[in-house]
Amino acid sequence: MDLSSMQGVIVVVAPILLAIAIAWAMFHNRGTRSEVARTEEATRANYDRQDQEDKDRDDA
Repeated sequence: MDLSSMQGVIVVVAPILLAIAIAWAMFHNRGTRSEVARTEEATRANYDRQDQEDKDRDDA
């Protein structure tokens, strides 16, 4: 195989491998419903706490 044909193979195969890797990561990076619910509740609690701190600071 000469260099130009090797580059052609790399140009075709590399994006395919990259797409497979990205798809695999997206499907394996999802949390369970309980994990997502726990994260959402913690986020809401943090927003509420920050909002209360802001109101307390503005009132002072």
